[in-house]
Amino acid sequence: MHLSRLLFFCILFPVAAIAQTAPSKPAPSQAQVQLEDIIQRQQKLFADAERAKKTDNFDPEQFQVSVQDICYAYDDWLKKHPDIAAGYLAYGMLLAKVDMRRESTAMLLKANRLDPNIPQVKNQLGNFLAEEGKTVEAASYFLAAIKLAPNEPLYHYQLGTLLLNASDDFLKSGAWTRAGLDHTMVLAFRKATELAPDNLAYAYSYASCFYQLAQPDWNEALKAWGNVETLCKDALERQTIWLQQANVMIKLGRAQDARALIAKVDLPQLGGQKEKLVALLKETGKK
Repeated sequence: MHLSRLLFFCILFPVAAIAQTAPSKPAPSQAQVQLEDIIQRQQKLFADAERAKKTDNFDPEQFQVSVQDICYAYDDWLKKHPDIAAGYLAYGMLLAKVDMRRESTAMLLKANRLDPNIPQVKNQLGNFLAEEGKTVEAASYFLAAIKLAPNEPLYHYQLGTLLLNASDDFLKSGAWTRAGLDHTMVLAFRKATELAPDNLAYAYSYASCFYQLAQPDWNEALKAWGNVETLCKDALERQTIWLQQANVMIKLGRAQDARALIAKVDLPQLGGQKEKLVALLKETGKK
């Protein structure tokens, strides 16, 4: 199956961190300075482009010319320093940003050969594989990235998202059991939430993943939705989570608590969801 590229909108790390990536061989100081200069030029170019787009002053042709100039700079740098992984990583990430996937993959594979211990490389290669539908292979790269950088929440989140959206692929492969997949997915989302407790997307994904489990722990799910509620910024978000909590309460047999929470929801745009839960309560009461 092919996963939406939108799923991995946050895959690219800030290029400023790349120059500090430990190379397979010590980089000469001059080479390091030159690489950092290219990366800073790249950062400025994309930051200026984003600002220009907001004011309708973006010139795509000039942007393309500027990107090409940076590519020439990377080419020249790599000719002089062909054995430094950080250069291939930086160039590969630039090519990924401008949707040159094949060229980006080649650069990242070269970086991986020179230094197999760069988590950003593992992560990006995993993203490419996931987008191509090679989900089981992608998981191995995400797991490798997590092993190298266990405190990076994005890697855990992406692994959980991959397992959630491509569960059929993993089960058909024969390498994963339903119980093993569910356990790994829950741990991935939970870890992402623990490492980035203020990230609403991570918290929401963790809470909602319980609906996909063969044997969900609904008490744990209710706690997770409670955590999501603390991150809500407006009434619509908050009342949406109330409905999620009520749904879980029904599954736990806490009909009275669910009914009280549903009654608090008064936004008209949530009326349809509210009615479905009211109907579910009535149906549950008949059993």
